[in-house]
Amino acid sequence: MLRLELPTDPRWVDVAKMSIEEILVDHAYCEQKAASSCISLIVKFPELEKLVEVLTPVVAEEWDHFQRVISQLRKRGLPFGKPRKDTYVAELMKFIKKGGSRMEHLTEYLLMNALIEARSCERFKLLWKNLEDEELKAFYYELMVSEAGHYVNFIDLAKTYFPVEKVEKRWKEWLIYEKRVMESLEIRGDRMH
Repeated sequence: MLRLELPTDPRWVDVAKMSIEEILVDHAYCEQKAASSCISLIVKFPELEKLVEVLTPVVAEEWDHFQRVISQLRKRGLPFGKPRKDTYVAELMKFIKKGGSRMEHLTEYLLMNALIEARSCERFKLLWKNLEDEELKAFYYELMVSEAGHYVNFIDLAKTYFPVEKVEKRWKEWLIYEKRVMESLEIRGDRMH
């Protein structure tokens, strides 16, 4: 369903399991950024009723996820910590086409967000299947399902506001680019992406 060109290196989850505090901190910031990204799209395109209708509950879900990750940190007596540069997202931002119409611009951001949700979903699945902590396993299963829904929302919105064949073509380009990004990044257990 996610159509990612390159699965996460299996070593990532082994490293992540040894750095669960770092993963939880980075994950919290990822959820905050996801909520902010949706808010930004709503503010930039308030006239697009379906976009506002679809993304408003996503904002609430992402913020709830943020709060729940913070709760997981607190339960474990772990500090929240400082945000880190998200190299993965920074690299994806470089692929956004400049210029074009407002709807082309919107489509670029919707597809980038879909890709981030797809990769998050895939990583949450790895955590769900490989963590020993039963509470965190259940937590990551639930979030995996949620992120899959968000991925579908972004793809569907892109197809609502831009021709389907152009969205499909551009999505394939995004997937190929993301594969190259994944190949270039080092395996780090302190980052969700």
